[in-house]
Amino acid sequence: MSYEWRNKVVMITGAANGIGACVVRLLLEEGVKHIAVLDVDETSGKALQDELNTKYGSGKTRFYRCDVTSDDQLIAIFDSLVKEQENIDVVINNAALMNDNVYRKEIEINVTALVTSTLKALELMRVDEGGRGGTIINVSSTAALKQTSLMPVCFGIKAAVLQFSNCIGKEEYFAKTGVRVLTVCFGPTATELVKPTKLGSLDKNITPEILAGALATKIHRK
Repeated sequence: MSYEWRNKVVMITGAANGIGACVVRLLLEEGVKHIAVLDVDETSGKALQDELNTKYGSGKTRFYRCDVTSDDQLIAIFDSLVKEQENIDVVINNAALMNDNVYRKEIEINVTALVTSTLKALELMRVDEGGRGGTIINVSSTAALKQTSLMPVCFGIKAAVLQFSNCIGKEEYFAKTGVRVLTVCFGPTATELVKPTKLGSLDKNITPEILAGALATKIHRK
């Protein structure tokens, strides 16, 4: 089933670099009305905003510096975007961290913030409470479908994202709310997240370099 992106208002987290930035570029090619780009990387985010507004027109893209683990920051951007654009059609929850050494932060970014964003989007979009309907896309990983002792927290987190999205996206809930909830499970992808400086394991014998090497092998097999 095809989806018409033209004239849609989109919000995407974790989008200053990597997969998120690629999605932003692709959606602008598809003719979206406006994309709000959220990330903590202010330098890359502003550079992306300026580049794309030059190419596609002033105001097509707006960068918001946002720590998604801060409910106040995240909700304020939702409210600001609705006030400015009158509606949000698509929310893509893409912010992520792959470092089991800081598992509390890893959980907060990958799960807690994603749940908060999903629930806020539902609140604004659902037709049974005055919204226009819409789509929420939660980014998980093929890690949700596998097991490894290298990064058990990360793999468990990705499974949680998939399970949560599948549950809240059940057909009967869509029929009631008019909001689709989809999950994308990307395989290992060459982004900043898989560099040694970003990775960490609970096992002290598993160095970031070992993790990066294991992921690089999977990436290059493609």
